[in-house]
Amino acid sequence: QVQLVESGGGLVQAGGSLRLSCTASGDMYGINDMGWYRQAPGLQRELIASITSRDSTYYHDSVKGRFTISKDNAKNTVYLQMNSLKPEDTAVYYCNADIDVTYYSSRYYWGQGTQVTVSS
Repeated sequence: QVQLVESGGGLVQAGGSLRLSCTASGDMYGINDMGWYRQAPGLQRELIASITSRDSTYYHDSVKGRFTISKDNAKNTVYLQMNSLKPEDTAVYYCNADIDVTYYSSRYYWGQGTQVTVSS
């Protein structure tokens, strides 16, 4: 009964900033890797940033230097700080988490998606 709920999307002008949040709730033993994906209209969903349980991070080249992924373990929340936004960043953003649902098993969960629209 784990659920990931996203927030923080919206409309912003080019050059502006948004911070997305994704909070996991429910019965869980722990959270492993987390990531942010996005899907632009007519395109496939792609990984843009991820963070491991040891806080190692990955960024897609298209967002490197502009986006920052972070997490708050106490709040079971992962964030995506998006600065210097471009119209090309317009997409539905999804969070994903590998969650230990029992002591010995884990599975991936997806957030519901949040729309980010960047106007030029």
